[in-house]
Amino acid sequence: MPGHVTRATLPGMTHIPPPADELRLLDAELWQLDARRAQLLTRRAWLVAALQHAAAHPVQPAAPVLPGPPAPRVPAAPPEATAPGVQNVLLLLGGILLTVAAMVFTLVSWGHLGIVGRSAVLGAVTSAVLAAPVPLLRRRLRSTAEAVAGLGLALTLLDAYALHEAAFPAADGTTYAALAFTALAALWAVYGTALAGLPGSAALRLPRPAAVTAAQLVLPLWSVAAGGGPRTITVAVLLTAAFDATVALRASERAVRVVAVVCAAGTGGWAVLTAGLLSVDASGPGDAARAAALLALAAVIALAVTRFAPGTGLATGTAAAGALCAVVGLGGVLRVSLPGDWAVPAYLACGIALLAGSRGPEAVRRGFFRASGAVQAGAVLWSVPAVGVALLGPVSWLGRVWSGAPADARAAAATDAFWPPYAVTVPLVLLAVAAVTATAVRDEEWRAQARTAASALTWAAVLVTPAALQLPYVVGLSVQGALTVALLAPASRTATALALGSSLGLTFLSLAAEPATLAVLGSLTVVCAAAAWRGRSAPVTAAASLGYATALACAAGAAAGWRPEHIALLVLVVPAVAALVAARTGDAATTLAVEATGAVAGLVAIGLAVSDLPLLALVLSLCAVIAAGTAVRPDRRVAAHVAAVLFVLASWVRLADWRVDTPEAYTLPVTVLALLAGVLRRRTDPRTSSWTAYGPGLAATLLPSLAVAWYDPEWIRPLLLGAAALALTLSGARRRLRAPLVLGGAVLTLDALRQLAPYLAQVGDALPRWVPPALAGLLLLALGATYEQRLRDVRRVREVLDRMH
Repeated sequence: MPGHVTRATLPGMTHIPPPADELRLLDAELWQLDARRAQLLTRRAWLVAALQHAAAHPVQPAAPVLPGPPAPRVPAAPPEATAPGVQNVLLLLGGILLTVAAMVFTLVSWGHLGIVGRSAVLGAVTSAVLAAPVPLLRRRLRSTAEAVAGLGLALTLLDAYALHEAAFPAADGTTYAALAFTALAALWAVYGTALAGLPGSAALRLPRPAAVTAAQLVLPLWSVAAGGGPRTITVAVLLTAAFDATVALRASERAVRVVAVVCAAGTGGWAVLTAGLLSVDASGPGDAARAAALLALAAVIALAVTRFAPGTGLATGTAAAGALCAVVGLGGVLRVSLPGDWAVPAYLACGIALLAGSRGPEAVRRGFFRASGAVQAGAVLWSVPAVGVALLGPVSWLGRVWSGAPADARAAAATDAFWPPYAVTVPLVLLAVAAVTATAVRDEEWRAQARTAASALTWAAVLVTPAALQLPYVVGLSVQGALTVALLAPASRTATALALGSSLGLTFLSLAAEPATLAVLGSLTVVCAAAAWRGRSAPVTAAASLGYATALACAAGAAAGWRPEHIALLVLVVPAVAALVAARTGDAATTLAVEATGAVAGLVAIGLAVSDLPLLALVLSLCAVIAAGTAVRPDRRVAAHVAAVLFVLASWVRLADWRVDTPEAYTLPVTVLALLAGVLRRRTDPRTSSWTAYGPGLAATLLPSLAVAWYDPEWIRPLLLGAAALALTLSGARRRLRAPLVLGGAVLTLDALRQLAPYLAQVGDALPRWVPPALAGLLLLALGATYEQRLRDVRRVREVLDRMH
């Protein structure tokens, strides 16, 4: 109908006023709008009259001030709570207080009345409260009716307790509780249905959800009262979950559906968890079969819900839950019938079988697929500890290099680690999951990821096989070596990463015996170099080849009985080869990886030679030669700086070995090299500042020499330093270079002050104490008197310096 407004029922206890009250509210609002409109029309008429008067009499005395419109009303601050909200809070608090009062009366004041008085009082109060919602609903006071109905339901609980204490004190508590909750669930359901059937009244939201909640305890309490064990109680809880699921699927009231879904999830989850624990703890086929029957019942309930579930997501979830229940039950039966090593493969076989049995609607197939994936993921997680020990366990051989070959591959891997129990079948589990992953995923979007995962699982299976089967130590080395070679053949990043992981594990595993170490490192050097030459992830494999070559040089030198500083000379072959290879590679990434690995090898050589200064100087010089050779390439000119630094360090080490303590012997080579670099830079770029070109080189010698000369009691060093500073100052002034002029002049001044310091100290001791302050005062007066002249002098000096380079 036109103009008809539907009065929607809001959730909660929101009160909708009756039509008469709502009509009065609308009339009041319309009256306010009419009053405001009349006020605006009056103001408009006054403004029109004022404008017409001004147009007819352009020059006239000031018009009298007419009263303007009243000031607009300032709107009041919005209320912090709505009226329905306040009403709901008051009703809730009232219901809670009345419930507490009834509990106090029942528990505390009950003894003051006889059996007749008790029955009369509680019966009358409960009946009155339960009947009160009827007239309230007819008056459309729904929120109040909800609060009163809740109080009535609470009173029925107190009635049940009071009845037990008064009439049946000797009755069994569990049996009475089962009977009471059965009666209460039925009473609340009938009560809610009766109120909903009243003409002209809407159904209350509280009684029937409360009935569903009370029904959760009926079957479990009856099973406990009958002396049932864990399995009987679990059956009762599963049947309760089935009841909840039925209510959730068939109920029309939203509140009932929500409560039923929550109860079904809670009771079903608890029952499945209990049945799963019974299956895991089963010690024989009988116990396992009984637990499997419980899980089968749970699976049937879940699949039945899947059949009638309204949404695809819910159907998929329940199908997956039912499939997992079936796997746990059947796997538990197989577990007690097989040796311990085959427990996980049994569960995995049941999980894989779900893929073959996934027939039916799309939601069921998807649920079975997800359940199978969950089982396979659990099996892989169970395999992770064994794979981790096989891969990382050999690292412990770093602390006992060449101490002797172990008995078998498991002893080599688990020297300082704990080998997981029942891990013999880990390779079989990983291979089965890899095969399923490679074949079961048919979606093109996930096909590549599935193949990658299958490759990783296959690699893990092969890696853990020698340790799982306790193969001989040599066989374990051979298996990992063959795995590394096989993974380097395909040109893929995943395969290369897995190959490097295998090679690292193989390297650590070979440290148990000297021949194994040399053979493994030599083989890995050649294999990685061949892979890099064929373009198989060249940056990574080339760097790995040089890294293993460095380790091979160290191992070969140690096997020959060389000292570390002599081994350093052998290690230097690696950076030399890296420099030659980097010059001939066409790939920038490979070049950078080779050079970085060569630099690391050079650092290893320097570290090995640190204990012998002459050999350290030789190693540094050879590293400088390699860097200088690299700097010949146009794109690696920066290596010249590295070569210069290495040459300087080599000279410093040699001087330290000769016990030379003159600082100029260390700083002059740096200064010479830096000045040569500065000259070359200014030739290529004349705009380069003298501070950039010559400043670092000059400061490298002048400042350390000045620091030493300041405390040198002899006169030769200060004299030579002063002469050098004077020559530098004159050269800077002649060539108009700022850095030599400023540095030379500053050092010359400080050196002169150093020479005059003893005499100034003697003069200071001879002068009276008042003379220095007086001189300082006179100096300040003179400066103040000639302040402007001094500023002009400073500006001229700055301008002269600015004109220099």
